Amino acid sequence: MHIRQPGFAPSAKGSAEWFTGAVRIDSPFSGSGALACATVTFEPGARTVWHSHPLGQTILITQGLGWVQRDGGAVAQVQSGDMVWFEPGEKHWHGASATSAMTHIAITETQNGTSTDWMEPVSDAQYRR
Repeated sequence: MHIRQPGFAPSAKGSAEWFTGAVRIDSPFSGSGALACATVTFEPGARTVWHSHPLGQTILITQGLGWVQRDGGAVAQVQSGDMVWFEPGEKHWHGASATSAMTHIAITETQNGTSTDWMEPVSDAQYRR
């Protein structure tokens, strides 16, 4: 058993290559295999770029109000307690709503050294509901 206390790793700013707006990544960790997880906080208006995951992704919304969208689908609202599963290879984005911050735990697995395929930014027109 290994217990990690809050702050075991410093908070990191989300890369402008992968996010629009102010994003903070905390408590990244990995399992004994290909599992990777992190707590991600999006300030109002912040979001990921379009992306996909070769083995899919689960996000667990822990605080706030956010929006998620898969390519070709409608923008959906998510809030504390919601869980979202993105299918393997499903192009999508997720982030805070325009007026509220949102925090989620992101869970992915790595396949052939890749957990995420990052794509183009989500435009303001796509982001607006």
